[in-house]
Amino acid sequence: MSVMRSIILFGVAAVFEIGGAWLVWQGVREHRGWAWIGAGVLALGAYGFVATLQPDAHFGRILAAYGGVFVAGSLAWGMVADGFRPDRWDVAGALVCLVGVALIMYAPRSA
Repeated sequence: MSVMRSIILFGVAAVFEIGGAWLVWQGVREHRGWAWIGAGVLALGAYGFVATLQPDAHFGRILAAYGGVFVAGSLAWGMVADGFRPDRWDVAGALVCLVGVALIMYAPRSA
C-alpha cells in the first residue's frame, strides 16, 4: 500500500506543480491576468506541501524522483492542455525518467 500511496502522491504533486506553472505561464505569456498567476502561485505552494506527505523521509530522494515524474507529467500536460504532440524521443526520454523514478523510490534497500 505504501508504493500505491507514493504513486498517488506523485500524481497529485504533478497536478499542483505542473498545473501551477501552466497557470502562471497563461497569466503572463498569454496575458490572462493576475487571477491566473495567483492561482498558479497557490498551486505551486500546495505542491510543496504534498511532497512532504511521501512515505520516504529523505528530501533529496523525493525531489530527485519527482523530477522524473515532472518530465513525464509535463509532456502529458502539454498534450492535454496545449495540443502538444511529443515525438518518439520525448516519449523515450519520459520513459527513461520514469524508470529512474522507480529505481530511486522503490528499489529494495537494506535498513
